[in-house]
Amino acid sequence: MQLLPSGRALTAGAVAVVTLMAGGSAAGAASAPVHPATPTGTAAAAAAPDIPIANVKAHLRQLESIATANGGNRAHGRAGYRASLDYMKAKLDAAGFTTRVQQFSASGRTGYNLTADWPGGDASQIVMAGSHLDSVASGPGINDNGSGSSAVLETALAVARSGYQPTKHLRFAWWGAEELGLVGSRYYVNSLGSAERAKISGYLNFDMIGSPNPGYFVYDDDPTIEKTFKDYFSGIGISTEIETEGDGRSDHAPFKNAGVPVGGLFSGADYRKTSAQAAKWGGTVGQPFDRCYHSSCDTTANIDDTALDRNSDAIAYAVWELSQ
Repeated sequence: MQLLPSGRALTAGAVAVVTLMAGGSAAGAASAPVHPATPTGTAAAAAAPDIPIANVKAHLRQLESIATANGGNRAHGRAGYRASLDYMKAKLDAAGFTTRVQQFSASGRTGYNLTADWPGGDASQIVMAGSHLDSVASGPGINDNGSGSSAVLETALAVARSGYQPTKHLRFAWWGAEELGLVGSRYYVNSLGSAERAKISGYLNFDMIGSPNPGYFVYDDDPTIEKTFKDYFSGIGISTEIETEGDGRSDHAPFKNAGVPVGGLFSGADYRKTSAQAAKWGGTVGQPFDRCYHSSCDTTANIDDTALDRNSDAIAYAVWELSQ
């Protein structure tokens, strides 16, 4: 998640959109088992698979290794960012997605967005799930935002493993230069014509979902998307709160400003947990949700596995529910 706006000058110049791969869907795969804690009562909920936390954490370890090998970060315009994007793209290509790398410029450096389309579904009704892939320059960015990026990746891979064929078209996205002011996602939205933007029936954003002193926050921008996430958490006995700390500070904002319905999840950044929140969720009163926010200690040790697991399963639930 980006810092609150500063006077930093930003540039976002168009360069190119390169389609790098088009592959077939994974056919004949068996459906993944339903998580025991998944809410019941609807066909869509029953179809949503458990997202294996071990797989999500394996992606986080890879992102941390990439940062370690590239100056300790995965920031915009640095080698660690491009290596992170290449890792994600290779997984998606192998799973049968059609991937596209979109190039842009910001602060004198080249940046990249990655999108991945699952073949099939009504292209006039697109459900998108996305997250920013860049870190700040001061750390590896494992909670912010390796957590969201890895959970979105594993949800996409679950689509392929299950051979899911939704009514709507599914698109997954990883944004560059979010930490410089939502540059990548804004560039993407601005690159679409009004007719293309109108085809996006919902954009779901996941920026920090494994905070070590976690809260369970749901965006309240679109009633249908909000209810979908609340239904999931209600079904597993978790109370949620409306997300306010990140309003306008993550990649849902350009979509919302363009009239696209948006929603998402958040586990907290540098705000401090209240006694009422600790009574609901556990954790430490008076401490930040993420004490390593935008710091060098935002490593794989800075992740709450339970929050990461619950939020990853909630992503899958929403993707399945909203794409029927």
